[in-house]
Amino acid sequence: MTAPFRFPRFFVTSPAPCPYLPGRDERKVFTELNGEHAGELNEALSRIGFRRSQGVAYRPSCAGCTACVSVRVVAGGFRPNATQRKLLRRHADLEVTACQPWATPEQFDLLRRYLVERHPGGGMAAMDDSDYADMVELSPVESMLIEYREPTGEDGRRGRLVGTCLTDRQGDGLSMIYSFYETRDGSRPGLGNFIIMDHILRARAAGLPYVYLGYWVKGSPRMAYKTRYQPLEALGPRGWAPLRDDGTAVPAAPPPVETLI
Repeated sequence: MTAPFRFPRFFVTSPAPCPYLPGRDERKVFTELNGEHAGELNEALSRIGFRRSQGVAYRPSCAGCTACVSVRVVAGGFRPNATQRKLLRRHADLEVTACQPWATPEQFDLLRRYLVERHPGGGMAAMDDSDYADMVELSPVESMLIEYREPTGEDGRRGRLVGTCLTDRQGDGLSMIYSFYETRDGSRPGLGNFIIMDHILRARAAGLPYVYLGYWVKGSPRMAYKTRYQPLEALGPRGWAPLRDDGTAVPAAPPPVETLI
């Protein structure tokens, strides 16, 4: 009898400056996702903290640092707070479409504006249209692009594209690989938060338990927003466990009395 897929080979990157915590270096462990069982491997690895980038699954493996923590929202338990309800109402007019993972010039133009405004010095700042097409189209797993557009005009013309998210569908949830949205004109405040909530509601409607948000980094202001989506689970040494909105772990329940006597 043969195994359903061969055990993957893992590699480690050289140290590089950490993009989240100044003065620290980051290092990643990664493996390739290819072949007919790429989806199964990706799902198995995502449950132990890996993320996908094109045909690679990776996770941090930094010497002496465990600040990067995988987090996921429990979709069925999510209840928007007052601010989140306001955002849902504000952007309720958007037309949301799940599309095949195919890159378009309109998406790339939106991405360029987003990177200039939000991440001018980041690792993606030098992306060209070919790089973007590779990011979107070279997926060995079940992926989709979710587009967010302003309403169709009375003349039948499609509304302006204001948001896009590259999303993987897994057996246990949706994994948000990368989202970008309009920030330049200030006409759609809170759109990034709306996109996350739309994924949570989309997962719930599909009967999927989780929305994977990638890594949360305690002490990094760029990552603080992820704890606003409760209930949130974080992956620790003993598996997935609840994480409060202030970034502290929820204490584990005591064992039943009968196990103590």
